[in-house]
Amino acid sequence: MMQKKVTGRTRRKLRIRKKVHGTSARPRLAVFRSSKHIYAQVIDDSQGKTIAQASSVTGPGASKVESAKSVGNAVAKACIDKGVEQVVFDRGGYRYHGRVRALAESAREAGLKF
Repeated sequence: MMQKKVTGRTRRKLRIRKKVHGTSARPRLAVFRSSKHIYAQVIDDSQGKTIAQASSVTGPGASKVESAKSVGNAVAKACIDKGVEQVVFDRGGYRYHGRVRALAESAREAGLKF
């Protein structure tokens, strides 16, 4: 019987998702990082709805870290406009380093608490 190969990031992601759950009071700020872009969503897991989202696809063609900062700022402003001030950070199995860290720090500076 053949087993499917599961990547390390997938295992880390599942391990994190066992502990991190977004509610309507504190939704989950989920990060996805591709080779070119970075995406962020604020998700209420109890209702299964996305509250706010931002990505670097539509942003200016700056460096990857700079575009991650702008995505963090944009998603924080969108959350605050909808009345969400506290979130739970879900790094999606990525290390808290580089683009993921830049997004998180930018969101904190814009007013989100996590």
